[in-house]
Amino acid sequence: MTAFSPELAALANTSPAWPFEEARKLVKRIAGRPADRPVLFETGYGPSGLPHIGTFGEVARTTMVRHAFRTLTEDRIPTRLIAFSDDMDGLRKVPDNVPNRDMMAAYLGKPLTVVPDPFSNEYPSFGAANNARLRAFLDAFGFEYEFMSATETYASGAFDASLRKMLWAYDAVMDIILPTLGEERRATYSPFLPICPRTGVVLQVPMIRRDPQAGTVTYRDPETGEEITTPVTGGRVKCQWKADWALRWHALGIDYEMAGKDLIDSVTLSSKICKALGGRAPDGFNYELFLDSEGKKISKSKGNGLTIDEWLAYANPSSLSLYMYREPKAAKRLHFDVIPRTVDEYLQFLTVFPKQDPKAQLQNPVWHIHAGNPPAPETVPSAEGATQVTFGMLMKLASASNTANKETLWGFLKRYAPGVSPQTHPGLDELAGYSVRYFIEKILPNKVFAVPDDVERMALGTLKASLAALPAAVDAKTVQDAIYDVARPIPRYQQVMKDGSTGVSLAWFDALYRLLLGEDKGPRFGTFVAMYGVAETVLLIDAALERA
Repeated sequence: MTAFSPELAALANTSPAWPFEEARKLVKRIAGRPADRPVLFETGYGPSGLPHIGTFGEVARTTMVRHAFRTLTEDRIPTRLIAFSDDMDGLRKVPDNVPNRDMMAAYLGKPLTVVPDPFSNEYPSFGAANNARLRAFLDAFGFEYEFMSATETYASGAFDASLRKMLWAYDAVMDIILPTLGEERRATYSPFLPICPRTGVVLQVPMIRRDPQAGTVTYRDPETGEEITTPVTGGRVKCQWKADWALRWHALGIDYEMAGKDLIDSVTLSSKICKALGGRAPDGFNYELFLDSEGKKISKSKGNGLTIDEWLAYANPSSLSLYMYREPKAAKRLHFDVIPRTVDEYLQFLTVFPKQDPKAQLQNPVWHIHAGNPPAPETVPSAEGATQVTFGMLMKLASASNTANKETLWGFLKRYAPGVSPQTHPGLDELAGYSVRYFIEKILPNKVFAVPDDVERMALGTLKASLAALPAAVDAKTVQDAIYDVARPIPRYQQVMKDGSTGVSLAWFDALYRLLLGEDKGPRFGTFVAMYGVAETVLLIDAALERA
């Protein structure tokens, strides 16, 4: 945990890291407030589909801003993070990626906490099942938060005072929302959605009368035509989406909430409604959306993006946090192929952290990912000094050896760095397991070895002879120099350097990975050979030369 101090706060006050930029806005917001009044952070969640990484991203990013605020204020002001589930919302459609869809169809329009759990009988409702899935991951990750259910909060009366204010401000709310709607929707819109006492459906009907003094609204049952008068309190109604968001901000006193770029207009309208209720909209920013492999927005109901469990099948939670930290206002693809690169970026940031001064450390993503206390990097000794074994390197070792178990990788690692073991390097052991699984499930099915042409055959033959002349125990630099020396005289692989000398282009290394490993890219080839073994690499060359 961060040791909060005036010195650290001073550095944070000028740091360009985006969580500090957000936290500084909050410091200005609360100027003049009593120091014992908590600053409230909120993240919202719609449990109409399975939880996805975007939901986790909001909590992770908000947690980073919360910790940045605590650093700026030396943790002298209490903070709370509320994870709010809109589980009272009516089921609009049956998600594509759930079982028992016909059963669920019978509950269309009813609150998600009334719809039975389609997965099993473990939870009392569909909303409760999805809430549990979200909470289980947040708990496993160690987030500090308070979970709130819309169903429970409405029913408890916690929103009653703000609901009455909404009723008094009904005309002002209508003036805010109606200009944004089409003519047909304007005729039926109301900020209040009554829960039908006859069917249990969340009704979208116009109000024919309102009595702010009594705290009631009157509407006509759309099926029977009967006039129904109901209190707006006690969970008998919920608010329409934008009004509901404003109600929550006002009732709970939320200070900070971020939202996706697709909700910019909603944030604007909800902020106006919150002001009409006599409240102040929270600070925050709009982050960009996640895209699938085809560049389309990911969707909970379609299930076209990575789930939390899918990411964690191939990488640790810290890598997922890094993905969320980087460029939150830029659209990013969220697909399996981003995992290895993100893992290695995380390892790189972790490796340089101990060498940085305090100012640079506050700009390092791992400081924010680990709340100011990142773990020590797990490097292995080598002739070149301490080396960080990457996800990419482990995958190439798995690919070269065509292995389905991490024990094979440990054979290479122990030969490269004697004394290193799963016991001394548990993080590396975990990484080896992830890399083998990723190779078997994501790389191997699409693996295609290139057939060498005449120039490549000549180059491989020369490389084989050069490697065979090296001692069995050789350092990565010597191997890399030998690889350069083979390619430098070959016109195809030559590259003119800035000083006019002849260097080696990346085309040579691309060819080696295509020919020897059946892949397009890879880590530094000299280090790969030093780990995998000179004799073993010669066998890879023989296999490529025999390929027709």
